[in-house]
Amino acid sequence: MTSRFAAQLNTQIGEELAAHQQYIAVAAHYDALTMPQAAGFFFRQAREERDHAMMMIRYLLDTDEAVQIPAVDAPRCDFDGVVDPVELALAQEHRVTEQIYALTKIAREDDDFAAEQFMQWFIKEQVEEVATMDDLLAVVRRSEDDVNDIEAYVERELGAGETDPTAPPVADA
Repeated sequence: MTSRFAAQLNTQIGEELAAHQQYIAVAAHYDALTMPQAAGFFFRQAREERDHAMMMIRYLLDTDEAVQIPAVDAPRCDFDGVVDPVELALAQEHRVTEQIYALTKIAREDDDFAAEQFMQWFIKEQVEEVATMDDLLAVVRRSEDDVNDIEAYVERELGAGETDPTAPPVADA
């Protein structure tokens, strides 16, 4: 029998894969605007969301729970300018944060200590993700008419980061 946490984690895998696709669409938008730094940032974000799904898959496999990959809706691909995609990204990160909190609550209510411990990394990650998107939104709003300023900020502040050694393992590693 599948635990309540595992059932919801399978749903979350779909949310992470949907976020992966959404960030690819955002990256493609910035690439089409000849903003390689912004495009690169969102391509890296897409890979990170995919890795989150793979971490969840690995957790389910390691705990002998069934993995059920849900279908995902197509991402939004049409954006207006440089602010719109980041507004969408920030809203998406807020939504994912609430989903992570809900998963943690289920683990806590069911006295599933391993699941609750697993979710702690994702809580930390979401604090970082929301802060990053919030800062990026402030920059793109302020520099909407000067994409070179946006590109310089992304290159300086959001360039390729280091790998987090505390991250859960991914299924395909």
